[in-house]
Amino acid sequence: MYTLKKSLGQHFLRDENMCRQIVDALPVQEGMQLLEVGPGAGAITKYLLELPVQFKAVELDTEKVQYLEQTYPAIRGKLINENFLEMKPPYEGQFSVIGNFPYNISTQIMFQVLEWKSQVPVVVGMFQKEVAQRIAANHGNKEYGILSVLLQVYYKIEYLFEVHENCFNPPPKVKSAVIRLTRLEQPYEVKNEKKFKLLVKTAFGQRRKQLRNPLKGHFNKEYLQEPIFTKRAEELSVADFVALAEHML
Repeated sequence: MYTLKKSLGQHFLRDENMCRQIVDALPVQEGMQLLEVGPGAGAITKYLLELPVQFKAVELDTEKVQYLEQTYPAIRGKLINENFLEMKPPYEGQFSVIGNFPYNISTQIMFQVLEWKSQVPVVVGMFQKEVAQRIAANHGNKEYGILSVLLQVYYKIEYLFEVHENCFNPPPKVKSAVIRLTRLEQPYEVKNEKKFKLLVKTAFGQRRKQLRNPLKGHFNKEYLQEPIFTKRAEELSVADFVALAEHML
C-alpha cells in the first residue's frame, strides 16, 4: 500500500463517477500527447491509460511511482519521477495537461503551464475551489486577480463543476472544483511579456487603490492623467491591461 503525505498536499479522489467526469472533460484526439500531473494513487490514471493517446505522468513521490507500476502495469515506462515545477517539457510538440493538482502547488503549476503555453493547448485540472474561481473570474469580480489576467490572455477558461469533499480520502478541509483551459485561437498580442507581468502584479499589489497610485512609476506624468488610472485593478478587462502595457515606460 501507499501512505498519504501531508507535506505533498495529498488527498486521494475515490469517487469513480467523479474520476470519469474529470477524464471526460478532456477533449481527446487519437494519438495526441498527454501529461498527467500528480497521479498519486492512480484515481484518474487508470482511465487515462485506456485513452488512444501517448501518455506520460509526472509524480514526485517515489513510493507512489512504485505503487502505480505495481497496480497498473500499463504505466511502466510512462512515469517521470520528478518535480513538475523543475522538469523540462516531457514531449516535443503539442501536449495537453490533466491532473488532480496538488493544492499546495496548484498556482505554481499554472505558472509553469504559462511558460509552456506555445506547447500546451488544453489543461483540465482540479483545484481548490477558491483557486479555480480566481482563474476563471472576470473583471469586476472580487476573485479576479493576477492569475485570472495572466492566464486569460492566452486561454479561454471554463469553470466546469465542483467536487464534494466526501469524494476524497481523507476529506480535505476545502472545497474543490474542476476547470478547463483552452488556448485561444486568437490570443491577445502582448508585445513585452515581462512588462505585462509587472503591470498586472503591480496593479493588483494594491488592488483597493486607484491605479494611479501603484502604477505612477511606470508611466509618464501626462499619460497618468488618462481616466483609466482612476479605476481599480479589478475593474480592468484583460484587453485593458494589454492596451495599458503598450504605454509603459
